[in-house]
Parts: sequence; structure tokens; C-alpha cells
Amino acid sequence: MTVALRYAARSDVGLVRTNNQDSAYAGPHLLMVADGMGGHAGGDVASSVAVAAFAPLDGESHGPDDALDQLEAALESARDDLLARVDADPDLAGMGTTVIAILRAGNKLAMVHLGDSRGYLFRDGVLTQVTTDHTFVQHLVDIGRITPEEAEHHPQRSVVMRVLGDFDAEVTPDLSVREARPGDRWLLCSDGLSGFVSADTIEETLRTIADVDACADRLVQLALRAGGGDNVTVVLADVIELDDVADGAGPTTAATVVGAAATTRNNPTSAADGPAARAASLTQSAARQKTSQDPADDEDDDPADLPAVPVTVSAVGDEDEDDDEPVGRRRLRPGLVWTFAGLLTAAVLVLGYLWTQTQYYVADQDGEVVILRGLPQTLGPVALSTVVERSGTSMDDLGSAYLRGRVEQTIHATSLEDARDLVRMLEQDAEEQADEPTRTPTPTATPLLPAPQPTTAPAVDPAAGVTSP
Repeated sequence: MTVALRYAARSDVGLVRTNNQDSAYAGPHLLMVADGMGGHAGGDVASSVAVAAFAPLDGESHGPDDALDQLEAALESARDDLLARVDADPDLAGMGTTVIAILRAGNKLAMVHLGDSRGYLFRDGVLTQVTTDHTFVQHLVDIGRITPEEAEHHPQRSVVMRVLGDFDAEVTPDLSVREARPGDRWLLCSDGLSGFVSADTIEETLRTIADVDACADRLVQLALRAGGGDNVTVVLADVIELDDVADGAGPTTAATVVGAAATTRNNPTSAADGPAARAASLTQSAARQKTSQDPADDEDDDPADLPAVPVTVSAVGDEDEDDDEPVGRRRLRPGLVWTFAGLLTAAVLVLGYLWTQTQYYVADQDGEVVILRGLPQTLGPVALSTVVERSGTSMDDLGSAYLRGRVEQTIHATSLEDARDLVRMLEQDAEEQADEPTRTPTPTATPLLPAPQPTTAPAVDPAAGVTSP
């Protein structure tokens, strides 16, 4: 049996983000999605660097026994490149990216996964998520604190515990090997799809649209119609048996690069007509119009430019006629206004304080992981938060520099118990990173048949860390 992949890759900036920080690659031997971390400097650079490090694997020089080693080597190469770039440009410090990649070696598929980008397998009409998110909410699901349905709307669902970044400590990826079975359909995606489109809708789309290009386009449009609140990236691949394909109908061997790693990274959204698309279009149009205005046009204070306002002028009598209103009443008005304003201000302050006492977050205080109640801000010399619990865990005990960075930036919690769970998760993840050896599954023994077609990988620009077809 000689198998091959028929694939498609799509990436869209979405309806909210100003730039695309996702990158993806699809070729005859390599499928990959990297989601640059939103809110971190250089997320687009990080995802591009990751794709550039993995792209050379898209060839026939590896077998199933060493595929996992090559994926790990590419991950380490990407990390070294990220460190070098931060050394050259300190403004990029803190950048990171998720990584999910599948490397085909004959009829075996080796996978590496890090972060919350997902891998799905659609087999025999059933969709299965084959990756586990490295997120805080997934940990809560694993320990039974919340249900998978609650996790979809949890306020901490974007807190990723493992990423590839410019950190001193290494992180442990998930590694696995599976059989490439004809008829299978594989989907790799960023959370711009999985976070906005339900698994049931994804499954129905994979079932009803046979063409990989049309199906990938449809998945992107579904995410955009759902609001498009994040970059949307999709890599779709069908496993086919070449012996069953008519002459000249085989899959292409040309690689596809999309997102931040592609020359088309600045393309506008492809959103079709819909409420979210129309709203985004109006917002962007208004912003462009405001930007294009001449600054002089903002000087609208000239009385000649203002509309005329009718004014009623009454005859002025003697001073006694102006005293129709009692003097006492006239003098009390300013006092009443100031009294009311003072009471309103006091009420706002009291309500605001009470609200802050329902807010919790995890942060670093003097090198220790602590739980605070309030807001991580100050009002002049007054701090708006107080420590409610000390974990006794030193920041240095956190094995991952990424975790330390998240704590230093503070992580919001919905309740005190939520904050405690987060602290336990930080400690547990740090222990696993320090103690857990790298897991390398042993592929099942299956005859290896050579891939039938040559591959030409895209060129890599080492200066920009960007791959292009």
C-alpha cells in the first residue's frame, strides 16, 4: 500500500486582530500550524520562525523510526533561533508560539504538539480530538472541577501553560505515532477555529464537503461568521492510496505556506457577507475615514461653522423684577448640586471597592507566588489589592520561564478557589517539567513503502525567519 496526502492550508487575519500571528505549512510529508502568542511581542515572528525550522523536514529522507527525533530536533532548532533573535532585538522578548506538526514517513504519521492548537482525526464519519490542550482549563477538566462544556466558555481558556518561546527552560511536547490509513481526514487548526466553531459543526463540515480546498475555505468562513475574534488557521489533509487514484489525478507535491510566514501575510480578511463581517467593515471604514481627515478639519469651534441656535431674549426690567425667586432658594441650588455630587461619588467609590473585593489574581510578590484580592493597580500611593494567601512556592521553583512570565504579568481568577487551582496547576506543571522524561512512543512494526513523488520544499529566508512558496 502506497499512501499520500491531499492537502490544503488557509489562514485569515479575522475580524478583530490587526495582524496575523498564525503561520501554517502543508506539503506532501509535513503538515503544521503555529499560533503566535497574542499579547506577546513578536508572535508573528515566533510562528514564522517555527515554520522555517520545520519546513526542511518536508522530504523523503526520513523513516518512521527517526521521524519523532527529527520533529524534536526541529523544535529545538526553532527555540535556538528564537533565543538568537531576542538577543539581537530585545524588543521581541516574551514572544512564543504553539506548535502542532505531523510528519509523514511512509504510511506512518509522527506528531508533535505544544500549546492549544489542535489536531483532529475524522475517521469513519466520527471526529476525534487527538491532542490535549496544554491549558489551565484543560487541567480543571482533567481533575473534574469543570466539564468540557464549561471549559469552552471559561474566562481562563486562553491561559496556555506550554509554548515554544525564548525561554531558558525547555518544555516537554507531546509526541505520538499513528498509522496513515486511507480514507482518514486530518485537521490541524489554531484556536481561532476551535474556539469559535463547535466540534459538531466541524464534524458535519468534514463529512459533507469532500474537496479539501472547499472544506478548508468553509471552515474559515464558519469561524468568521461566528465573530472572527482571532486569527483563523486551518490545515486539512486526506490520506489517499495512490493505487486507487487515476493517472494524472494524484495530489500535488507543491508546498503551501500561509499566515505570518507567507508573502501574503498582510492580506485583508476573506470574510464573506455576514453580521460580523459587516460590523467589522463599518468599524474599519470609520477608522480609515478618521485617519484620512485633515487635522484642520477638526477645528470646528469657529462660530460661523456652527449651526444657528434660536435664542429668546426677554426685556430687562429693573433689578427688583429679577428677585421673583426667593433668595434662599437661589442660594441653596449650588449647595444641593455639590451635595448630590459628593454622595454620588461616595456611592461609586463604595460600590467600586466592593466589586474589587470579588476579584482575585495570582502574581509574584517578592519572589513568591501569591494570591491577591482586588486589582493589580494603584491609585496614587494606594494599592488596590491585598495578599490573601501565600503559596510558599518560590518563583524560582517554577521550572518554565514562560510560567514565571505569566505569573509576573498576573493571571486573573474568577474566584479564590479558581486562584488556588491555578497555583496548584503551576506547581504541578513545574514538577512535571522537572521530573518527566521525554516520552518517545515506539511505532508499531509496519512495512515501510517509499513515497512515490519528489518534494520541493519552499525556500527559507533565514534573515526574516519567513518561509515562502
